[in-house]
Amino acid sequence: MNCVKGFIVLMMLCFILSACAQTEKPSHEKPDVENITVSFEHPETKQPFKIIHAYELFQNYTEKVESDPDRSPLDVYREEVVDPVYSACFENGEYINLAELVLNITPKQIKDNQLLSENIEREATERSIKEALFKASDFLPTKNETTVCVFPATDVGIGMVAIGSGKITVLYNKYYNDEYIRYTIPHEYHHSVLTENRPRTEGTVLDHMVFEGKAVMFEKLVNPEMDLRKIDFNSKDFYWSKIVGDLEKRDLNRASEINLGGNGLPYEYGYSEGYKMVKSYLDLHPNVSIEEWTALSPKEIFDKGNYLENYQ
Repeated sequence: MNCVKGFIVLMMLCFILSACAQTEKPSHEKPDVENITVSFEHPETKQPFKIIHAYELFQNYTEKVESDPDRSPLDVYREEVVDPVYSACFENGEYINLAELVLNITPKQIKDNQLLSENIEREATERSIKEALFKASDFLPTKNETTVCVFPATDVGIGMVAIGSGKITVLYNKYYNDEYIRYTIPHEYHHSVLTENRPRTEGTVLDHMVFEGKAVMFEKLVNPEMDLRKIDFNSKDFYWSKIVGDLEKRDLNRASEINLGGNGLPYEYGYSEGYKMVKSYLDLHPNVSIEEWTALSPKEIFDKGNYLENYQ
């Protein structure tokens, strides 16, 4: 009888322990810089890369805001999302002004980005970025590490930016897909590598146009099967006459206006014209390598490509 009772008690104890094990909630590791960072190398060249899934830090932001609702959301955002990755993603970036798209945003943008961050698929995004980096580096290798930081962005106006040498920021929006990532990463990668030896600084309008034109040429060389960025080959004297007098000006606002288009200019006019400047040069110098034309000054590209002949 005692044996039977002991067996019953033992069975009940096992049942309780089993039930507890089944109902116990799994613990979720709090995101920090270490577990949102993936470091890897090109399988053949060993070129180093790093991807930082910064959007995952919004989990910490959400918890902090809920526990301390009286604090400024922007302060919490900077403390929980920006500060932990600032050194790796932004510090000493030659084009740090472009980081404003992440560093200084409105409370509404923070809230919208917080919601968007929950829908980013880490595995798929990471895979696309890796493939794009490997392919781009096959065409233009560098010994320096390239870090790609992924942030959510409900503002779909700009998808990616190069903060400087070795620093690319992916502004993930609702329209992102594998094709867009694989096409656009090479554009920013080219900016990054070019900046290692020739920072754009506050150059002329021509400098900015050729800077973008080189990156457009590179993205098309890396992905010739894709045609995501259209080039207007029907040169129009009307548009050219609006900008030719500004080519030597050191005016960042005017350069941005020309590159992006607007105020009477077609969409991404400067990207298109900059690409055609590089193409004009390469048509006359077909044996120049990617490394060589990447290192050339914008004025050399423009003058030795006889670009003005297109409008004479």
